Amino acid sequence: MKRPFRAPRSSRWVPGNHFDLLENGEEFFPRVFNAIAQARREVMLETFILFDDKIGQELHSALLQAAQRGVEVHVLVDGFGSPDLSDQYVGSLVEAGVQFRVFDPGRTFMGQRLNVLRRMHRKIVVVDGELGFIGGINYSADHVADFGPEAKQDYAVQVRGPIVAQMHHFTRAAVLDRAEHKRHRAAADTGRPHAGTAHAMFVTRDNQHHTSDIERHYRVALRAARSRVVIANAYFFPGYRFIREMRRAAKRGVDVRLILQGQPDMPIVKTAASLLYDHLQRAGVRVYEYCDRPLHGKVALVDDNWSTVGSSNLDPLSLSLNLEANVIIQDRAFNAQLHRRLSHLMDHSCKQIEAASPSRWDGLRVVRSYAVFHLMRWFPAWAGWLPKHEPTITLAKPGAAVAASAEPSSSPAT
Repeated sequence: MKRPFRAPRSSRWVPGNHFDLLENGEEFFPRVFNAIAQARREVMLETFILFDDKIGQELHSALLQAAQRGVEVHVLVDGFGSPDLSDQYVGSLVEAGVQFRVFDPGRTFMGQRLNVLRRMHRKIVVVDGELGFIGGINYSADHVADFGPEAKQDYAVQVRGPIVAQMHHFTRAAVLDRAEHKRHRAAADTGRPHAGTAHAMFVTRDNQHHTSDIERHYRVALRAARSRVVIANAYFFPGYRFIREMRRAAKRGVDVRLILQGQPDMPIVKTAASLLYDHLQRAGVRVYEYCDRPLHGKVALVDDNWSTVGSSNLDPLSLSLNLEANVIIQDRAFNAQLHRRLSHLMDHSCKQIEAASPSRWDGLRVVRSYAVFHLMRWFPAWAGWLPKHEPTITLAKPGAAVAASAEPSSSPAT
């Protein structure tokens, strides 16, 4: 079964929430798998990458057992990010009653995927409509330390409180037809009890009605910053307006720090980001490179109250093409916890990039800065020219797996 993908509802601030910061797979996977094991009614799970490795097998076991005891289980994966799931892996879930869907698997041409852009990049779990998870962590073994030097550094949050209702509505709307979603919505709209003191907003990006919501909230926070900004992001090449707000914040005395990949999973990522270093540093932004292993996080904090965690990188794919989801959190305790973790990262696992001497004239640097400036200024408009195919969601049937005949030539950006 195929159907078009619908846009989400507008985001809004919701009080009464509690957030637990989860760093890396060692903290994230046990929480998620335990939540699925405790599920009584329903599990909604979206992810960009699901691999059939030791983590994928643990998730498979948890989902299978939930479905076998009568829990309604919905799984949505991206067809580009999860290309190699076998008939056995998918089929056994479907046979147990799991509703397994693939986002826009698309056609192939001469063994190559044509739909490498506009991906379903979100990572969300909602259990029983009461407990949520959101962040940047996929279901693959490279999110745990024993994977080795290529294991990723990443973050997610566990969420309780009324904001989970928005996440729940969103994930159900993504996979259910309109009539079925309406039948379930009345019950879901009953308020969730308050679980804490955090105000939160669930913010998404799509290619229809919410094309720039996540970036806009970042820019608003940068504009309001008065004391500190820390941004840790794996893929960093935002637009001109984003860079302008970072520079303005630094120039008015805000301590603006940027943590990027020093050991990137794709070398071009570091090359692209480094083109911005000089432009940012001349305004006073401090640039750090995380060097222990690949950085995969997508988190930020501003002053002592505002934070965000989610799936959105700060590059053209996430800001102009992919389907993304973040939570924005107003809570001093969570902000302080995230600041401690990122400060430890900067102190023990990063090197600060020295700024070039302001007195040294470098013609190549000037030309490069000019070219990068105009690229940042115009790329959002260029992205709009790319094909806006109508994405679909396909429901897997028994005996059918995610199409795996067109493996990407390199690892997908995650």
